[in-house]
Amino acid sequence: MSSTAIAPTKASNTSTLFNQANYISGFWVGQGDGTFNTVIDKYHGTELAKVPHATEAQMEEAIAAAYASRDAVKKLSAGERSAKLEALASLIAKHEEELAVLIAQEGGKPIGYAKAEIARCITTVRTAAAEALRFTGESIALDYGAGAGKTAFTKRFPIGVVAAITPFNFPLNLVLHKVAPAMAVGCAVVLKPSPQAPLCALVLARFMEEIGWPKGAFSVLMCGVPVAEKLVKDERVAMLSFTGSDKVGWHLKSICGKKKVALELGGNASVIVDEGVDLASIAKSVAVGANIYAGQTCISTQRIYVVESVFEQFRDLLVKEYAALQAGDPSNPEVTVGPIIDKGHYDRIASWVEEALKGGAEILAGGKPVDLARNIYAATLLTNTRHDMLVNCAEVFGPVAIVEPVADFAEAIAQVNNSTYGLQAGVFTNSLANMKRAHDELEVGGIIINNVPGFRIDSMPYGGIKDSGLGREGVKYAMEEMSEPRLLVF
Repeated sequence: MSSTAIAPTKASNTSTLFNQANYISGFWVGQGDGTFNTVIDKYHGTELAKVPHATEAQMEEAIAAAYASRDAVKKLSAGERSAKLEALASLIAKHEEELAVLIAQEGGKPIGYAKAEIARCITTVRTAAAEALRFTGESIALDYGAGAGKTAFTKRFPIGVVAAITPFNFPLNLVLHKVAPAMAVGCAVVLKPSPQAPLCALVLARFMEEIGWPKGAFSVLMCGVPVAEKLVKDERVAMLSFTGSDKVGWHLKSICGKKKVALELGGNASVIVDEGVDLASIAKSVAVGANIYAGQTCISTQRIYVVESVFEQFRDLLVKEYAALQAGDPSNPEVTVGPIIDKGHYDRIASWVEEALKGGAEILAGGKPVDLARNIYAATLLTNTRHDMLVNCAEVFGPVAIVEPVADFAEAIAQVNNSTYGLQAGVFTNSLANMKRAHDELEVGGIIINNVPGFRIDSMPYGGIKDSGLGREGVKYAMEEMSEPRLLVF
């Protein structure tokens, strides 16, 4: 390759798992365009690493290598792909403690939640290993009419090169939700991770080397927007798989050309609290669901609609649970609310709360900084909001939620649907009729009964409608997105 390859450079002030270099078509490359992406510990503010920004020529090398590797990856047997995935899962399990600490450092994620992410990573990869062995096409019924006497079936083939762009909030598991299905089905991947939290992706590149994944079939590059857009636009890339904000996702779809697109975007997820339920236990679940990791997930509980007859009782219980939440150092296992990812997002969140207050909203909890120097904002609960307030109609992506009364279950459904987003919703009810009604009428990709919308198992189909995206993740479903059925009739 034309770029200068280097021996892996270990970070001296944090985990020795990652290299401070881009991984381009099987080589670690320490030179880029002369600028660097600095990764900081989100709580302590100390530097974790500097990773060079890749050049356009280096992105070209990565794309060309991935395109050239298609046949090598495609020709791996299902058994070989499964074995590689099992080896990857074992490496993640071997380093699970170090990886959890790294997630807490680069992402500011509370350590308990970071450990849960690593457990999910292992599940994601092992599920992909199992799916690689059983993923197949289908028999087609056409033995009638003009098809009488014929037999038909489909076989699924890998789509080719996948461009993967991932966010900061699950810096390893959301990467693996793209990489593991691609491996299972036999696709090459060029990955552009989040600039705020790219180090776990670089650890993954090291693991891919160790398991002997074909060179060129996996690259990880930090880069600026123009170089990332080269990846998105390139005709040799067969599919774009993006997780991030709706604004960026829809823009990338508009410039990516004819390639297949899967978008996992934002949301302002809702909870419905019906009559006749255990309000105390629900209040605890909802308080955590709105504030875990400072609300920085796209299925964090943001809008809470409570049937009027139990509203005051639930509101008071919820305020009590908010008071019990701890904010601070994410390395403390008792902490739920850690730092916001950066100062820009902190300022935006605080300004949205201020806008709501000026418009007549009432603070029930929080609404103020906990540690301004570390970008920690208090778990905040508002009421008396209007739909046009940003805390209601937009995605806060922070520790802010609203709670409002509704006349009945029908109005609750109408309020949930009054959104440009449609990812997941949580419905607390003991009514079978209301459960069925929620499934029939809620305009979201998933309804979680008697749990918060942040519930996700890595094998389930996950995705949204409206501004929340296109397509579905979840290992088998991502494999379907990354493959095409080819029909045989005889």
